[in-house]
Amino acid sequence: MRISLYSRLSRTSILRVAAALPLVALLSGCNAVVLRPAGDIAAQQRDLLLISTGLMLLIIIPVIALTVLFAWRYRAANTEARYEPDWDHSTQLELVIWAAPLLIIICLGAITWTGTHLLDPYRQLDRVSSGNPVKPGTEPLQVQVVALDWKWVFIYPQLGIATVNELAAPVNRPINFQITSGTVMNSFYVPALAGQIYAMPAMQTKLHAVINKPGDYDGFSANYSGAGFSGMKFRFYGQSVENFDKWVAKVKKDGTALDRAGYLKLEEPSENEPPRYFSSVPPDLYHAALNMCVQPGKMCQDEMMRIDVRGGGGMASINNTLPLAKDKYARRDAPLAAAPSFVTTLCTVEEPMGTTHAQASPVINPRDPAAMVGVGLPKPGLPRLRPFSIARLGEPS
Repeated sequence: MRISLYSRLSRTSILRVAAALPLVALLSGCNAVVLRPAGDIAAQQRDLLLISTGLMLLIIIPVIALTVLFAWRYRAANTEARYEPDWDHSTQLELVIWAAPLLIIICLGAITWTGTHLLDPYRQLDRVSSGNPVKPGTEPLQVQVVALDWKWVFIYPQLGIATVNELAAPVNRPINFQITSGTVMNSFYVPALAGQIYAMPAMQTKLHAVINKPGDYDGFSANYSGAGFSGMKFRFYGQSVENFDKWVAKVKKDGTALDRAGYLKLEEPSENEPPRYFSSVPPDLYHAALNMCVQPGKMCQDEMMRIDVRGGGGMASINNTLPLAKDKYARRDAPLAAAPSFVTTLCTVEEPMGTTHAQASPVINPRDPAAMVGVGLPKPGLPRLRPFSIARLGEPS
C-alpha cells in the first residue's frame, strides 16, 4: 500500500514537472542586457557582478550540499550512521568553517573597493574598452540631461541641438553626461551603457560612459515619479561616426528652435511623448534649468546662494518676490492660503532682466568651513559677515 502510494506521488510529481518545462521556453524572450552590455562601463559592472556572485557561491553551494547530505545520511531510518554524542570540537573543522568565509569576504572587499573607485561615475574615462585607452586629444561628447514630467530632454552644447526622448552617440567616443531634473527626483538609466544615476532638481550629477557597439538600446527612468512614470522612456542609438553626423544633420534640418518659452511648455506634464528635435538651443538654457530659473525674472539658485553666503539680502529682500501664475503646474485652490510666489532676480541698469548668472556680486570674505568657537561666535581672525541691502550688492564688503 505504501509503495503504491509512493509510486503514484512520484508519477504525479514527474507529470507536473514535465508540464512546467515548456514554460522555461518563455525565458528565451528575455533580454538579459545587464549580462550582455554594449558599453565598457556596463561590461565592467557585469564582470563585478559575476565575480561577486561566483565568490558567494563558493560558500552557498557547499553549505546547501552539506545540509542535504547530512539530512539524508543521519536520517532516523539510517541505523548504520556513526553516532558520536560526546564529540564537541575539531580544530581542522573550525579552520575550514572560519577561514574559507574570511578569505571570501576579503576578496569581496578588495574587488568592491577597487570597483567603487574605478567605476565612479564622476571619474573621467581612461579607456574606451579593454586594452584600448582613450587617445590623447580625444574630445568627449558633452550631453546635458534634464528629466521632466514625463520625458527626457537631451542638450548637446557642442552641437547646439537638443532632442526629446531620443539620444545618440558615436561608438568608442567618451560621453560626459551632466544630469539634473526640472521636477521630482528621477533616475537616468541605459542598462547597455552604464549604471543608473539620479537626476535631482537644483542639483547636478555626472556620468562618464562610452558605447562600444552600434545598436538601438533602451533608456528609462528607474525611479518612480508619478502617473506617467511607465512611459518615461527614450531610445539610445550607438552609431558610427558617419551615421552620427547624419543624425545630427537630420536634427538640424527637421528640428525647430528651443527657447525658454518652448522649454516652459516642455516642462508641463505630458505622457508618452514621441521623439522631438530642436535645431538650436540657447547656450545658457541648461544653466537656467539646473538653477530653476528658466522663467524670466526668477532668481537663479546660484545667485541666491551667493547672496546667502554673504549674509543675506537684508530687510530689502522681503518684498523681492512676484506671484506665480501657477503653483508649479496648477494653481492650488486653497482659499485661505497665501498666493504662491517666487524670488525675483536682482536687476540693474545694465541688466534690466536681472543678473541670471550671479556674476555681478563676487563672493568676498566667504564663510570659513572650520568649526566655530563657542555658540554662534565667528572664528577669531575672520571678519564678521554683515547682512547687506540689495542696493549695496555690488559694493565691496
